Order: sequence, then structure tokens, then C-alpha cells
Amino acid sequence: MKKTIAAAALGLSALLAQPAAAETCGGVYTVQAGDSLSVIAERLYENVGLWSAIHTRNIDKIGPKPNAIRVGMKLEMACLNGLPVGLPGGRTIAEAAPVAAKPVEIVEGDAAIRHRINLLTADDFAPFTGKTLHNGGMMTDILNAAMEQADPEDGFAIHWVDLWTSHEEPLLSNALLDAGFPWYQPDCANNATHQRCRNFLFSDPMFEVLVLMFTPKDRPISFEKDEDLLGKTFCRPQGYERYLFDQDGRNWLREGKVKLIQPLTPTECYEMVLAGEADAVVMNEFTGRAQLKEIGLDAQFDVVPQPISIQALHVIIHKSHPEAEQLLTMMNAALRKIRDNGTYQSIVEDHMARIWAGF
Repeated sequence: MKKTIAAAALGLSALLAQPAAAETCGGVYTVQAGDSLSVIAERLYENVGLWSAIHTRNIDKIGPKPNAIRVGMKLEMACLNGLPVGLPGGRTIAEAAPVAAKPVEIVEGDAAIRHRINLLTADDFAPFTGKTLHNGGMMTDILNAAMEQADPEDGFAIHWVDLWTSHEEPLLSNALLDAGFPWYQPDCANNATHQRCRNFLFSDPMFEVLVLMFTPKDRPISFEKDEDLLGKTFCRPQGYERYLFDQDGRNWLREGKVKLIQPLTPTECYEMVLAGEADAVVMNEFTGRAQLKEIGLDAQFDVVPQPISIQALHVIIHKSHPEAEQLLTMMNAALRKIRDNGTYQSIVEDHMARIWAGF
């Protein structure tokens, strides 16, 4: 009997000595009856506003309409601010911890060293590119990792020329630099004459972002179908793409179905909407939220959940570049590799956690 008790005690001690299962963050959530993205965000992140973070992460499954989730659909949840915990497929808290910033080579001006691959971007496109952002911004971090994966024989450099309008012409059109990022791709299938479609090759998508409407709290817009927006006046600063109002057969601007005003700055847009001169500001969700917070108007605006568009960000290479096809093939292969080995997702989650912590 003593041996039995001793053996049992030894077994209990061994069981108690086993390390506890590591707590995980993020993972896969299976949609339940009664769920919406807002309900899931409140339950898992304790923040209903994070519905768009779930939508962005699962655009390939959900599509453009945030209410198009179905019971049984498996949604990937990013680890944001340490939540959610305990889901299957999550990473350990240590693995999900923010990544320390690493040096990003910043080369000012347009002087290129011809024997290496020269990449072109600009400042002030948070959270995607920015000299003071973590690792130069999300897109800089992704492309830096892809180029390190490609490991070109003569190396590569990232050049920052802060006049965005100089990138397509003349810096890329004359092959003064080899490739630019990050750029939206117009609806080339339906508008092949667009100058960017005519002149540039596009990499595989680096990231997809929701383009949303920001409306005053006292003048909300209900957007369930395109017809709901006809007759509206939108504001979008100068230099921001107009084609999204005409893509996918909408032809809203071409046919005068909506109006677009374009002041010089985002601040002017938000002020014009508050003054009743426009119905909504149209911006990608991250830039729009960041701008509102920066100018102190975030408490006066709501975000319409239904995106007006989903835009992908790409690397672009001018078709006249003597090695355009080879460069594009190399970059696409490198982007696929960092997706396959998990580097891409780690970078995106790291930046997303930082982005949402700031809102």
C-alpha cells in the first residue's frame, strides 16, 4: 500500500511539475450564429471598432461587404494589444511580441548606384511609408524583407524622394530608379488607357486596404448598395486617385452621378464636410483615422462600415525599363517566399498592433 501511495504521489508531483501550456495570441475564430464583425470584435478584442481590422485581415474570404460572413466561416485573427487569447492556431505571446525596429537604409534624393537595385518611395504615407515610422512603415518593412529574401547579387537600396508626383515621371519613366512603392493599381481590365496601366507593370499585391467614407456623426450615410451614394458629394485631397469612383463599371464621375471636390489638404476635406460642403471624406481606413486623430476631429466623425472600394498596394516598374520583366519576376518570387515562410504575416501583425494601439 505504501508503495502504491508513494507511486501515486510521485505521479502527481510529476504532473504538477509539467509546464503550463503557453498562452497564445491571435489564431482562428469560427463564425457562430448571431455573429457580425462588430460582435466578434467586441467579444475577442473588447473593442467594437476593431471590426475593420478583422475585415482587412480576411478580405479574401469575406469580400467587400463586411456583413457577408457565414456561420462556420473560419476567420484569422491578428494579435492586437495582446488579444485575443486561447484561439486555435495562435502564436505564443513571446512570438507575437512587437519586433524591435531595424535600420532601414534611407538614401535621399535621386542619385542611384546603377549596379544595385534601386527602390523608390516617399515620406508621409502613414502607416505604409514614413521615415520616422517603425522600420520605415509597413510597406517598406515588407519590401525590405522581400529584397533580403531575393538577395540580389549587387544589393539594393531604398531611396526616399518626398515629391510623390515626381516618381512616375520622370524618375521611373527614365529608369533613374528601378521600381517604386507602394502604388495603387487602377481597374486596368476596364480602363486600359489609364496612364498607369499603359506605362507600368505591377507586382503581386503587397497589402489590401479598405477605402472608407468618413462622415459627420450628425449626418450619417447608409450604404448598402451603390444607388445609395448617387447624388452625393465626396471630398478627396489633391493627388489622391480619382479612378476608384469610376472602376468596376460604376462611372460615377464620368456620368455625373456623384461630385468630387479636391482641396489641397486632408484637413480642408474634413472641415468642408463638417461645414456641409460635402457628404463624406473618402480615404483608406488607416490614413483617414490617423489624419482625424492628428487634427483632433476624430470624435466628430464616424466610419461607414461598407467600403467604397478595396485597393491593393503594389510595386510598380516602368515598362520601358530594360530589365522590367526580370525585376518583376524576382520581386514576385520574393514576396511569395516571405508569405510562405511566415515573415510577411509577422511583419503585418507587428505593424497592425502598433497602428491600432494608436487609434
